[in-house]
Amino acid sequence: MTATSTVAASATTSPGASAPRPARRRRRTTGSIAATSVSYAILVVLAVVYIMPFLIQVATSFKTDADATANPVSLIPQVWTTAAYTKLFVNSDFPIWFMNSAIVTVFVTLGRVFFNSLAGYALARLHFRGRGFVFAALVAVMSVPMVVLLIPKFLVINQLGMYDSYTGMILPLLTDAAGVFIMKGFFESIPASVEEQARIDGAGTFRVFWSIVLPMARPALITIIILSFQGSWNELAHFIISTQDPSLTTLTKGVAGLASGQLSQGSQYPIKLAAAAIMTIPVAVLFFIFQRRIMNSSEGAVKE
Repeated sequence: MTATSTVAASATTSPGASAPRPARRRRRTTGSIAATSVSYAILVVLAVVYIMPFLIQVATSFKTDADATANPVSLIPQVWTTAAYTKLFVNSDFPIWFMNSAIVTVFVTLGRVFFNSLAGYALARLHFRGRGFVFAALVAVMSVPMVVLLIPKFLVINQLGMYDSYTGMILPLLTDAAGVFIMKGFFESIPASVEEQARIDGAGTFRVFWSIVLPMARPALITIIILSFQGSWNELAHFIISTQDPSLTTLTKGVAGLASGQLSQGSQYPIKLAAAAIMTIPVAVLFFIFQRRIMNSSEGAVKE
């Protein structure tokens, strides 16, 4: 018998030997339980405050005008009715507004995903003269309030003959500085070594971008899709200065007209809030579908 086996046998048979004790669970003190309870209570209160206006909006859309005026913050209508939705779709141009917003939003979202990705990849990977200046100008544009650019934007759109057209509504929104900034940062987090093999095989810059890098940037792309969809769907100021034709009215302009009493006299709370509730649905659905994929940096990561 070897010395090692002898020591092991003696260790197992010695009367003083005892099995290792399981680690004791730390008992939560009363102070930590109270702190956790207070934190959850604060979060619940904030959640209720945040979601309450939306619940009031949905409930009011099913009320009558008299009920909405008498009980504006009640969550339970006295008489449930869909008259506001019927009036919205039958006696107004709401379907046209919805169609215009859908057309603009789809094209703007697709355009921003493509052009923001191209610009972000160029700033992250391509070395050209003036790249630092371009990036500094991009950051400077992000710091300028959009309302300051409304009049120059109107002059440019009018001068180019794009006023009162889908082109004037879509083209100026196809890129945004924030999207380029997000894509540049994500592309810089991808190791450059993943592109070397494709370049060795003879792939060009655009082929490397389209086939190698872009599929790895799925989390950033989903973020851009959500931000672009929400931004173009809720855009109002740009559509005010780019269109005047009623047939090109978007949801934001149409609902703003409803808020000023476009259809008839009176408060019209149900029809206004019914329109607002319908406007919320596409953005909410898109967000809940992709919320877990927003800038998930672990997805598409590469080990060197």
